[in-house]
Amino acid sequence: MTGKTYTTMLGGRELSIETGRLARLVSGSVTLRYGDTMLLVTAQARDDRSTLDFLPLTVEVEERHYAVGKIPGSFQRREGRPGERAILTARLTDRQIRPLFPKGYRHETQVIITVVSADGQNLPDVLGPIGASAALMLSDIPWNGPTACVRVGQVGGEYVLNPTTDQLTRSTLDLVVAGTRDAVMMVEAGAQEVDEETLVGAIEFAHAGMQGVLDLIETMRAEMGREKFNILAEGDLSPDLVPELAEAARAAGLRDALLTVKKKERSANLKALRDRLIGERLGDETENADERTLALKTAFGKVEKQELRRLIIEEDLRADGRDTRTVRPIWIEVRPLPRAHGSAIFTRGETQVLGVATLGTERDEIIVDDLTAEDHDRFLLHYNFPPYSTGEVKRMGGQSRREVGHGHLAKRAIRAVLPDYDDFPYVLRVVGEVLESNGSSSMATVCAGSLALMDAGVPLRAPVAGVAMGLVMEGERYRILTDILGLEDALGDMDFKVCGTAGGVTALQMDIKVGGITPAIMREALTQAREARLHILGKMAEVLPRPRPELSPTAPRILTLKINPELIGKVIGPGGKQIRELEAMGAQITVEEDGTVRIFSADGEAAERVRARIEGLTKTARVGEEYEGTVVKTAPFGAFVNLFPGQDGMLHISQISEQRVNAVEDVLNVGDKLRVKIVGVDDRGKIDLIRPELEGKIAPREPRPARAGGGGDRGPRPPRRD
Repeated sequence: MTGKTYTTMLGGRELSIETGRLARLVSGSVTLRYGDTMLLVTAQARDDRSTLDFLPLTVEVEERHYAVGKIPGSFQRREGRPGERAILTARLTDRQIRPLFPKGYRHETQVIITVVSADGQNLPDVLGPIGASAALMLSDIPWNGPTACVRVGQVGGEYVLNPTTDQLTRSTLDLVVAGTRDAVMMVEAGAQEVDEETLVGAIEFAHAGMQGVLDLIETMRAEMGREKFNILAEGDLSPDLVPELAEAARAAGLRDALLTVKKKERSANLKALRDRLIGERLGDETENADERTLALKTAFGKVEKQELRRLIIEEDLRADGRDTRTVRPIWIEVRPLPRAHGSAIFTRGETQVLGVATLGTERDEIIVDDLTAEDHDRFLLHYNFPPYSTGEVKRMGGQSRREVGHGHLAKRAIRAVLPDYDDFPYVLRVVGEVLESNGSSSMATVCAGSLALMDAGVPLRAPVAGVAMGLVMEGERYRILTDILGLEDALGDMDFKVCGTAGGVTALQMDIKVGGITPAIMREALTQAREARLHILGKMAEVLPRPRPELSPTAPRILTLKINPELIGKVIGPGGKQIRELEAMGAQITVEEDGTVRIFSADGEAAERVRARIEGLTKTARVGEEYEGTVVKTAPFGAFVNLFPGQDGMLHISQISEQRVNAVEDVLNVGDKLRVKIVGVDDRGKIDLIRPELEGKIAPREPRPARAGGGGDRGPRPPRRD
């Protein structure tokens, strides 16, 4: 059976979308191919309307290991719960498509993206949203698309559309942009301290580059699309109630309630005002009371939103009394936890995060079992958002998708300033514990995490801070808000998180709820965000201006040395016996194929002892070198002298003194220290010594002959006993 395939060029490579051949029972399905990366994307909605008061949309990403010719590494040898990359792709798709469902749409809807082939060069994360857009447009599901999604890199100062994985390794920018024909809807990026103008240019470049994909999806819809079903929406009684309720609310003190500084007090004041107004209008009415109460609550929510937006636009006043450019008060404490390697508390207004840094070894790196070529990650950042942070009681389970997404953003922001692994060979973990949340807790995690790493003594190239920006737009008038509250996020038109150093941006994430913003507004928002970021960095510098010069006393030490790769066997020993003995001295040891040895220990002295032992095991003795040695054994033919750990040499009885020596013990005993010089090393590594002050005064000893299976000249053999 054949379907119909549509193609366009994207980033110099062909993108094809096929429909009508696979998954034909679903409302909308497409198969995308870009290089040898292929995705099957489906969209389906229930016929009946959900009773939920929000859009019940779910986006799932299924990464099949057969896509890269792998068997899953799990115990069951089958795919389990989605990994971090799959979750991030699902969030990327959700944020792109959710705003375009019609108002009042409440049908349970599911989009499933299955990665069935991955070539390792064309990443599937930006293809999933394209497939979702195409599947929704072809389906009978009401949706105001299409949208498209592309990635932009910057290689050699030039923008690259949909760079390959190889190109991304050389890129200073990894920017993902989603948009409609006329507007940018979503932006997400990681960058190497890129300036704001470069970012705006990259976003404009991305929006221009996605137009061909939008043309393709619109053509598919015109030729193959199904008729959209009617939305079964309930009647909304609230609009008729808004004008009268707004007048009454303003007269009853809505303005003062909105401008209450503290979040809990503001919520309590607004609830009390709402309940009083509703009670006055219901009176003793019992017929349809529940329906009318719901309508009045909905109307009050609209009045609250209108008044807050009016205060911002007309009076430059916000819910906590600030103007639009002011950052909330900041206080910081470093090293609040006595045993953690590094820790910091960062508080901005009523948002507070405890950042904790832990240093580990290669054995602590996370094993990545997904469709990428990467098999490990040496930087971990985990963001935790417990219900008490917002004063709520909720069921606690595993990490939510929101926690994964916010943690990933903070991770990208900090990763850009981490030292190279060769210079600082630690696995790093940062945990952001959100203790209070009233807006931009992910940005507070960036600040707290950066401070915690510096407190641990991690040599960051520069401290990183983050701030969340907002937007309120009414017609041609607008206000850009610095450091938004949770209420401003919910009732505003944009959530724009910007992270970076004093030198430039390292990460950003933007979600827009209006039809689109102009490049001029975007530049203004980035400029205002830079002012706020520099202010926050200044506050951080007052407490901890740079990484501590020494590692935290509780942090483990890693010593690195280089040995001859041919001598790795001496460190490992037969069956690993030698390395087990070394680790029993109080350290963990890793040995790489190039001869790099890393010694990890919480006890610095133990690490030094292990290093000395390894140096002794792998040191190569050379003729002419002198050592301060120790006699470890005597024999009739001479004394064995330890030169360095694991290496002894033999001082023949003829080389001990100018005078004839009848017995070694007449001159030397076990434990004596003396200066010796290497005068010969045979083909089996056996070392001959002389006392350097006797050179030229006594006849040199003849080199011992090599004997197969022998152990060097050990003097006369005892008589054989049968």
